[in-house]
Amino acid sequence: MRFAAFEYRHRNRVAVVEDDGTLFPLPGVTSLTDLIRDTDGLPGLLAAGAAALDVPPGPHVSQVRLVPPLQPSSVRDFVTFEEHVEGVRRSVSGESGVPEQWYEAPTYYFTNPHAVFGPHDDVPMPPGSSVLDFELEVAAVIGREGRDLTPEQARDHIVGYTVFNDWSARDLQSAEMRVGLGPCKGKDSATTLGPYLVTADELEPYRDADGFLRLALTAEVNGEKVGSDLLSNMSWTFEEMTAYASRGTRVVSGDVLGSGTCGNGGCLAELWGRSGQQLPPPLKPGDTVTLTVEAIGSLTTRVVPGTEPVALPRGRRRDRERP
Repeated sequence: MRFAAFEYRHRNRVAVVEDDGTLFPLPGVTSLTDLIRDTDGLPGLLAAGAAALDVPPGPHVSQVRLVPPLQPSSVRDFVTFEEHVEGVRRSVSGESGVPEQWYEAPTYYFTNPHAVFGPHDDVPMPPGSSVLDFELEVAAVIGREGRDLTPEQARDHIVGYTVFNDWSARDLQSAEMRVGLGPCKGKDSATTLGPYLVTADELEPYRDADGFLRLALTAEVNGEKVGSDLLSNMSWTFEEMTAYASRGTRVVSGDVLGSGTCGNGGCLAELWGRSGQQLPPPLKPGDTVTLTVEAIGSLTTRVVPGTEPVALPRGRRRDRERP
C-alpha cells in the first residue's frame, strides 16, 4: 500500500494512492506521522488504509501538491555502500579504499528533521556554498518504538520506505570535516523525501536470499542519467541498521533511517573522485535532479538561488585567563 501526504484546496490531507494515481483520503487525518504513531506499526497502518478504500475517492495525484510523506521525529543517515565511501574519500581527501573501521558497524550521523522538502519542491542553494551535490538514497521509516532490538525484531518495527535525497554542500562539508566533527552545515539545509511511503509488505517480493531489497536506483541531472545502482549492494540490511540505531537507546515512530548514498554515480562527488575533476559540474540554480527508486517512485527537484549567509566573526584566539 502507498500513502501520500498532500495539500489540496489549502488543506493538508493523507491518502492511500492507487496504481492509477487516484487518492483515497483518510477522513480526519492530516498527518501521516501522527497516523503511524497512532496505529503503532504496520498492521494498524494497513487497516487504516483499507478503511479509506471503502469511501468515495478523492482527487488524482496530478491535481494536488505532494508534501513530504512525513515530518520525521529524527533522521539518521547511514553510510552503507562501499563504492560510495571509496569514491567520496578520493574526492574529498585524496585517500583510497575503505577504512577497516567502516566494516565494524553501520555508521550514521543525525541530520536536520526540520529541513525536509517535498518530492517536487524547489531546493535553494545553501548559504555560502557553490558546490552543491545530490545523494540518492532509500529511507526506512520506523512504525513502532523499540530499544536494543535484534535484526529479527527490527523487521516488525519498520513500517515502510521512501526515496531520500541527502543534499550536500560539498565545499562546506569538506571544510567542517577537517575540524573532526560533523557533517554539520554541509548537510542540514535540505533533505527531500517522497513521493510516497510504500509499506514494507509491498517490497517483500524484492527481498533477496540475504535479506536485501533488490531495487533499481537511477539518478538524472537535467534529463541525463549520471548514476544507477541496486539497493541490494548495501553492506547492511535495514533491519541490521535499525538494530544498531536502537542499541542503548530508542527508535520511535516516525524516525527515518537513510540507507546512505548508493554507488555508481549516486552522487556527483563519487564521480569527481573517480575522474579527478568536477565533471559533471556541481549543481547550480536552474538545474533539475530526478532520483528514481523502483517500486517506490521519483523525486524531481529544481535547484534555485539561496540567500546570502549572515556574516559571523572568526573564532577568537583567547589568552586563556584562569580564575
